[in-house]
Amino acid sequence: MQLIKVWDPLVRVFHWSLVAAFATAWLTADEWQSVHELVGYGVMGLIAIRLIWGLVGSHYARFSQFVRSPSVTLHYLHELRHHREPRYIGHNPAGAAMVLALLGALILLTASGWLYVSDTGGDWLEEVHEFIANALLALVALHLAGVALTGLRHRENLVKSMFTGTKRPPANHDIN
Repeated sequence: MQLIKVWDPLVRVFHWSLVAAFATAWLTADEWQSVHELVGYGVMGLIAIRLIWGLVGSHYARFSQFVRSPSVTLHYLHELRHHREPRYIGHNPAGAAMVLALLGALILLTASGWLYVSDTGGDWLEEVHEFIANALLALVALHLAGVALTGLRHRENLVKSMFTGTKRPPANHDIN
């Protein structure tokens, strides 16, 4: 079967680097503060790169290609609930909303961590930082569930696609 290129190398390296960085930050939070902070700065850098790439990057990496209105996203979720959702070559509307939620939460997480360690805020910021980190874990779980559901519904290995960058080409009703 002929495959098409969807996820460019920057998107894939960003994605897996962010997975590794978040896991490292989570595991080092209470034990190795210097590693935790260093990884946090790395996450800040990754986010900055992804935001820029979302404006000027390849077709499927651009926010203008995959971010949909709330009404389109809600309609997609309705169709998903009734097993009628179309296959998207790039991010589907729910996946796009998740990308925005994850990026937004990561921005809040790294900002709260930076403010806390720079003594700009009080100890309450540590609590805020931990709350956001736990909320991010919930978002990650929801993201993984969405990837699994979409993969099963459309008979596509989306994890493999995020490594190889390729997916099968669009069929009749697929949305490019």
